[in-house]
Amino acid sequence: MCAAVTAPGDAPRLAQVANPLTRRKALGVLGAAGAGVVGLAAAVRSLANPAPRPRVAEGTTRLVEPYGELPGQEGEWWVPATPGPLPLVVLVHGGYWRPGYDLSLEDAVAADLSARGFLVWNMDYRASSEPWPATLLDVAACYDVLATGRYADRFDPERVAVVGHSAGGQLALWLASRDRLPAGAPGAGRRGPVPSLVVAQAPVASLADGARERLGGGAVTALVGGSPEQVPARYAAVDPVALLPTGVPTVLVHAPRDNLVPIRQSETYVAAATAAGDDSRLVRVAGSHFEHLDPTSAACAELRRALDRIRT
Repeated sequence: MCAAVTAPGDAPRLAQVANPLTRRKALGVLGAAGAGVVGLAAAVRSLANPAPRPRVAEGTTRLVEPYGELPGQEGEWWVPATPGPLPLVVLVHGGYWRPGYDLSLEDAVAADLSARGFLVWNMDYRASSEPWPATLLDVAACYDVLATGRYADRFDPERVAVVGHSAGGQLALWLASRDRLPAGAPGAGRRGPVPSLVVAQAPVASLADGARERLGGGAVTALVGGSPEQVPARYAAVDPVALLPTGVPTVLVHAPRDNLVPIRQSETYVAAATAAGDDSRLVRVAGSHFEHLDPTSAACAELRRALDRIRT
């Protein structure tokens, strides 16, 4: 069952809707930070400057489409009035894979990109509180619905970008690597289009390093179900660094001052990807962690610059 909301009219005026970062999600930042006094301070600052309210262009259609029957197994289409075939952006939200976060974190970015003529698929997935590998299976299934979903005929399969923020950056990079997964691994057997580009915003891009450093207060081990020493085969099937090369161009956008996901995560990935022969680059931006959710930020300006690759 699908639910659609359409902004009427064709004028370029914008309409504000509810803030995507609710009080419950904002308070959840404190629990998910898990990075000591510095991480707590950064989380508190984020509450004063949450992601802005999305500004939805007139004529935009928003349609929720499920890909399963369980809570969270759905995505939302943001469809501009522009005729197709359109370039497609798949958004993957962050939150250290923890409960309490959902696809609404990306609403402002989705609204901005759809207003600029991109078809957007904003995906959701079950959290790491579910047994391994529920999160990975959901993300793969949500991506694969692109092949058969409500707007499968509205996008150009040669112009597909996957954009992920924070933990969603790991998932976005992982989606690009699915063709390298062995049979039987979570997410093996891609049915959706091969991404033309991945933009990872402040990603947890090296899971083994993140586990050893206890990023997010142990969020990586909660996702994978153990340490790299305890479950090495799982890390081999889900760690973006372990799955190189992908053959998919990647742009990693990261702030050196990010106190929730250190920039060395992106530095490690780009160095490894480049050494493996992939087209990968790191763009350093001002700010910290949550600016990637603000379309007016320098971080989102770099996102749009990267997405120019799929415009034509």
